[in-house]
Amino acid sequence: MFTKILLASDGSDHAMRAAEKASFIAQCDETAKVTVVYVIDGATSKTDVLSEGSKEAIEEKRKRRLQNTEEILINNNVPYEIKVLKGEPGPSIVKYANENLFNLVVIGSRGLNTFQEMVLGSVSHKVAKRAQCPVMIVK
Repeated sequence: MFTKILLASDGSDHAMRAAEKASFIAQCDETAKVTVVYVIDGATSKTDVLSEGSKEAIEEKRKRRLQNTEEILINNNVPYEIKVLKGEPGPSIVKYANENLFNLVVIGSRGLNTFQEMVLGSVSHKVAKRAQCPVMIVK
């Protein structure tokens, strides 16, 4: 049923729970594949440059954010790939999901951005409103 699953991840606790759900759903069909999408927005990019300095250190930091997500998928024998996008998270995830005809988007209800947490998980809300496929928001 859901064979092409898009998992939005930023390394947050909610994203880890979303990874668990996406993994569980993918295990229901041996043809399922999960695409993990990580979006780098302008604020994150600036913060990374200021705190890390070198390009290699920035890449390593971003890789560490997705390490737990990868471990969940590997431990559950779920085929996956990682896509890194640049832009505003909500619209970037929606555009990627719609253009690539995913069957399902799985996203955590809250992310790492503390300001956005005050606005009912604004990224997950935007994705749920605009994606052209089912969206599972994981608490």
